[in-house]
This record gives sequence, C-alpha cells and structure tokens, in this order.
Amino acid sequence: MRATPGVPRRGVLLGSAVAVLAACSGRSAPVAAPPPAAPSAGPAPLTAPVTVLRKPSKARGKDVDLVLATPDGTPARNLPVCLALHGRGSNARTFLDLGLPAALTAAARSGVQPFAVAAVDGSHYWVPDGDDDPYRMLTDELPGWLTAAGLRPATAALGISMGGFGALNLARHQRSVTTVATCSAALFRSWPEARARGIFASSAAWSAVEPLQHMNELPSAGLGVWCGSGDPFLAANRSLIGGARPAVSQIGPGGHTAGYWRGVLPEVLRFVGGRVK
Repeated sequence: MRATPGVPRRGVLLGSAVAVLAACSGRSAPVAAPPPAAPSAGPAPLTAPVTVLRKPSKARGKDVDLVLATPDGTPARNLPVCLALHGRGSNARTFLDLGLPAALTAAARSGVQPFAVAAVDGSHYWVPDGDDDPYRMLTDELPGWLTAAGLRPATAALGISMGGFGALNLARHQRSVTTVATCSAALFRSWPEARARGIFASSAAWSAVEPLQHMNELPSAGLGVWCGSGDPFLAANRSLIGGARPAVSQIGPGGHTAGYWRGVLPEVLRFVGGRVK
C-alpha cells in the first residue's frame, strides 16, 4: 500500500484497519478520496515484423491467435490493414508457413504501399455456428485488437479456400472493406454442393451467406480472384469471375495446395497493396 502524500504510512495502515472494523460492525467510516487515475498509455506499437498474440474471443467462446505481420524495416504505427482469412482445418499461423512475412517485405521494397496483414483463427466458413461466431469476432472484436496494436481499421481482406468465402461475405456487409483478394475460394454453385460440407443448417442459411448468390453486392473494382486450373473449386471460381467481373482474375497451373498459394501470394499482395487504404 502506498502512503498518500503528507500522510505517514502508519496513519494509512491505521485508517485502513478502522475502515475494516467499521464494515464488520455495521458502522460507517470516513472514506478517503481515491487517487487520480493514471493516464492511458494508448496503443502499443508493434516492434517486430511478426507478432503473435493470444486473444480471448467472446464471440468464439475461446482464445484465438492473432498474427500481425508488417514489412520488415517499416514503422508499423498507423499502417493500413488487410485481414487474412485461412482455409478449413487450418489456423492463423498458416500464413507464416506460406511465407507471407517475406512476401510482404518484398512487396514493400518493390515500391508497393506498405501495409500490415492481420490473421486470426476462424472456422465454419467464417459464419456463425451456434455459440461460435467467427464473423462477429471479425466485426466486433478484431477492430479493437488492431487499434491496440497501433494499426488502422482493416479495409482489405485476403482469403484462401474457406477464407475466400469468408472474405467475400465480409465485404458484402462491411462496406469499409473495399479490396478483396481470393485464392482458390471455396464457393458452392448449388445447395447439394454446400450441404455436403456439413456446415450450413439449411438451404436458406447457406443461400444467405453464399457469395455466388450475391455477386452484385461485391466490390468488383477492388476484387482479385486467383485459382488453379486443377482446383476442385475451379468451376465455382469461374462463376465468380463471370458474375462479379473482378478487376483482376487469374487461372493458372496448380491445385488446391499450399504450393499453389505460396506461388501466387506475392502477386496477391501486390494487388492488395495497390488498393488498400
């Protein structure tokens, strides 16, 4: 216990004892004015190109990893942010395995506007599933985590596989997300295709969130689509390209694999860097 200026420590201890005795006896005792609150320290800026934080998510009912990556050698404070949404059965650290930090640094050094990437653990195609709501985590919790790291609100989203579904669906509802890049987006052209995934409760629940059912709501001018020619979701991605008319689209050699995503990631990051605000 710290003594109040001008009051001996013995007096502070005696005053505390009197207050406790008074509370036990039911009688009131004089209450000293509380000390002034310490001023807020404000956001703590990132100090390393890669930072992994463990965050409690009420929306998901569990702790999640938040992976923040910034170009090496670039001050992190107030950088624009691109969300990175991983695929099914994966997690936020996947983007480290794909070499995102090095690719992000290379993009900045090539003259692309520096920006930060924020990846977080998700599930369920980034839509609510009972008490686990990764979508609400993105909209209600993640903005505060970014502010605490000294970063701007996210205005771009990058999604791989299931994350592509999530990034497109997020952009439909969050108009502040004006740039979206998808790699091998896991999209479904029909309810039977979606039902096989065992995620969506009904045809109506799937239709409400399926990006291919709402292509007129996507930010076409800020949309980039990448997919391998051997990907099982190729037909669905061709439907996305034909209906949403993205600013950039590329169908190239590759499948639904980490090798393909690692190969196109530098181009995807250059696309995002040219548009993120």
